[in-house]
Amino acid sequence: MTASLKDRFASLQAERERTWSPEQLERNAAQRRLLAERHDATALPAIGNKIAPFTLVDQDGRDLTLEQILNDGPAVLVFFRFGGCPACNIALPYYQETLLPELTRRGVRLVAVSAQLPVDRGLISRHGLTFTVAGDPGYALARKLGITFFPEDQPTVTPGADWIGATLGTDSYEIDKPAVLVLDQDARVLFIDVSPDWLVRTESAPILAALADQPALNGAH
Repeated sequence: MTASLKDRFASLQAERERTWSPEQLERNAAQRRLLAERHDATALPAIGNKIAPFTLVDQDGRDLTLEQILNDGPAVLVFFRFGGCPACNIALPYYQETLLPELTRRGVRLVAVSAQLPVDRGLISRHGLTFTVAGDPGYALARKLGITFFPEDQPTVTPGADWIGATLGTDSYEIDKPAVLVLDQDARVLFIDVSPDWLVRTESAPILAALADQPALNGAH
């Protein structure tokens, strides 16, 4: 039986409880609680809203437009934090395993998106990801969707220091909240789910349910 994303994150948390100090555990839990408390779902695009054109940059450094993504049918965009995020290294392989095969069968494109540029190709090779992974320059799309946040702790950094802005290539503490956006071929929102607590993310079943009424791509099998 395939383990759910919830169960996979529970295993990660259990390992942390064995190896992290109480202070580390509480600091991590407190930030996730705060983000969940402050999250405003009413500020997100509504079902049926049309998403304006945007341009991402794929893992090969090429522009990837909304028009290209929707060229052959609906699409699923999975937003993640960054390539080194432990929870993202659980979520993306989960989607590869449990979501991608059915999307491929139906002719629906899957694209994973973060603010990180250039795209962390190590993430792709580590898990053998076969869907597109793309960067969102300047947080343009994520900000439009209202899914970015700033951590409470933003210490002063020096150029070249090892901090999240250097990791992302953004020189900012701003990070994407994990989210799933499902669009029909006309760029209208079929489904959106945002996870301010990054250890609670969208399972594959509701994503596929959102696509149930969409016609499969001609010739998809």
